[in-house]
Amino acid sequence: MGAEFLELSIIIPVLNEAEGLTTLFATLTRQAGTIFEVILCDGGSTDDTVGQALKFFSRMPFPCRLVETPKGRGRQLNAGARAATAETLLFLHADSEFPDPLALRKGLDALAERGDARVAGHYALRFDVHPARNGFGYYYYESKARLDRPECTHGDQGFMLRRSFFAEIGPFDESLPLLEDNRLAEAVRRGGEWLLLPAEIVTSARRFEVEGLAERQTLNALIMNFAAIGWDDFFRVASALYRRQDLACRLRLLPFLRAIRELLGQLPWRQRFTLWYRTGDYVRPNAWQLAFFLDVQRNFRRGLPAGEGGTPLLDWFDRWYRPLTDHPPGRLAAAGLVWLWFHLTLLWLRLRDKEVQVGQFPPK
Repeated sequence: MGAEFLELSIIIPVLNEAEGLTTLFATLTRQAGTIFEVILCDGGSTDDTVGQALKFFSRMPFPCRLVETPKGRGRQLNAGARAATAETLLFLHADSEFPDPLALRKGLDALAERGDARVAGHYALRFDVHPARNGFGYYYYESKARLDRPECTHGDQGFMLRRSFFAEIGPFDESLPLLEDNRLAEAVRRGGEWLLLPAEIVTSARRFEVEGLAERQTLNALIMNFAAIGWDDFFRVASALYRRQDLACRLRLLPFLRAIRELLGQLPWRQRFTLWYRTGDYVRPNAWQLAFFLDVQRNFRRGLPAGEGGTPLLDWFDRWYRPLTDHPPGRLAAAGLVWLWFHLTLLWLRLRDKEVQVGQFPPK
């Protein structure tokens, strides 16, 4: 099949994903109405990912290629983009599935209808969650992923865009071992527009189920904040505490908070104050999530699908809260609240850790 007939290049970074390849290729094989290629970008797997992938390649009804790169999702995605031959790219996680066999076709058609090269699409996110654990928390993040707001669009939703637009706003950032998807998503938002594609993408909740949804999202919030304010010292320390997904276990926040406290303790007070103030400057506008949380909670109780039901409190926030707090005292107040949250959480985790050690309740 000549490259000129390909409509879509699907670029998938993998690292020790041998067990998930069956599901991945099954969902791609079911896709109809689209001519596409698959490019697996392996970042140095130590399991049988490469061997299993090559076996699948020979049985697939679409062309497949393997690109071997140094570890790092940003490097893997960029290498896949360089190897791609179609004019439209889809950056996809290896643990993603499409319930709709026309999901790719619908995505391509939605982009074509816009007729604007400066647009990128992402799918409506749904988590593949064990029924006993499928509660409000996952519903909230599924609803949030459907919003067209900064930092709501991530790689697990799939990124579909034209090669020309990617060349303009890319490539993926390779400077950190994470956040490459968030930084490209915000580059799209600055240089063009995001489009919610008319199909769902189902992603594995395995990391959340193993690590704990609240713990993982709390750590994600810390990561987003420190990336936004440019505090790279945290990432130099945190990289040693971050586990690969295939090695994930119950996440303990205490080592991360202790590392933050120790790093802050090494700074002169003026630099500490500046970091807290800049954190307040980042957190203050992101307080919209509190209003959205209450809106989503109401929709959840009404049994509505994720993303439906309206957001009256969020609308109120956008109209009144931002202008009333967008000044130095507002940022300082936000910084103070975050400082208080940090120290109270650190204290609570230390006390809980001691209780676990003396056997007052079993560790999770």
